[in-house]
Amino acid sequence: MIPISTDSEPLKSPVRILHLEDSAADHALVRLTLRRSGLVHEIRQVETLDEFTQCVMQKNNDLILADYRLPGFTALDAWGIVEKQADHPPFVLLSGAIGEAAAVDAMRLGFADYLLKDDMARLPHVLQRALEVAEARRAREQAAADLAESEQRLADLAEHLQTSIEEERAAIAREIHDDIGGALAAVKFDLAWIGRHGSDGALREHVASASEMLQHAMDASQRLMMNLRPPVLDQGLVAAVRWLAESFERRTRVPVRVSASGETMDLPPALQLVAYRTAQEALTNVHKHAQAGRVHIDLSDHEGVLTLEVSDDGRGIAPQMLRKPRSFGLKGLQERARRAGGWLDISSRPGQGTSVIMSLPLTSTDPKAGEQP
Repeated sequence: MIPISTDSEPLKSPVRILHLEDSAADHALVRLTLRRSGLVHEIRQVETLDEFTQCVMQKNNDLILADYRLPGFTALDAWGIVEKQADHPPFVLLSGAIGEAAAVDAMRLGFADYLLKDDMARLPHVLQRALEVAEARRAREQAAADLAESEQRLADLAEHLQTSIEEERAAIAREIHDDIGGALAAVKFDLAWIGRHGSDGALREHVASASEMLQHAMDASQRLMMNLRPPVLDQGLVAAVRWLAESFERRTRVPVRVSASGETMDLPPALQLVAYRTAQEALTNVHKHAQAGRVHIDLSDHEGVLTLEVSDDGRGIAPQMLRKPRSFGLKGLQERARRAGGWLDISSRPGQGTSVIMSLPLTSTDPKAGEQP
């Protein structure tokens, strides 16, 4: 709102107005009109474009009021100086020599408002509206900037958490391999020795039963280790995805066909991990929800872009399910692809299967995306 003085609440910050006007009489009329309206203000008159430029560069004006035609230039020239500022004050035209077409063009350029000098009584209202609109614009821009900053912080946190998860997975996988796997292997050797040297039949039966249970434990630890951080990733993405597909097929009895543009792909480790986790999550969703009869995985690294598509012939996903606020698995994949400079799309229709497509540039815009543990 324009500051207006009252007996109960005196104002401390006057509105600072820069008035571009070559007529002393018109400037005096503006001052009188604003004073009568109760506006607390400071107004400075300038007549030349050089003076105007100097005042604008000082960035200490709340509002600019300008005649349209001045000696040697117009308000459009003045506007060309003002619009270069990122957060310029509202610019209001006050002229007696401007047609409606010129006024409309000025508004399209970004002028806050215009008023004819014959209608000077409306000046306080026009200025008030211009200031309110400018304040609302600044508030929107600040809110948008705050939102963008908050979203960036959340994205950075999500990236940090994902990197921490991958590092923890790798650490657990190493521990399973080095400690648990080693201990189980030692126990297996001891049981084998007891079985070879024991003569009692009951003892041999217990050794055989224990050996069988031990083998189950070793298989489970191996499976856990591979799920956490499969060593096959060191052999390349194609080999890792083929292993993932074979494991899925053995576990679910759902056939999986893998197609690749080549048996080896020269990929950064970070992108390999992003693609592998995407395929892993997509297959998990197929197993949990799709009721599919077959799955197809396609890998391609043509034209500097890594493309992964996991499609099934299952029951599909309803559109409202894709928009569920708590569908974090797929949202996490989309965010991970975005952080790597790519995108992930989910195409599905009820009863017609689902296709998850991920595309990543082979030169990642964020080398830390999906960081290799």
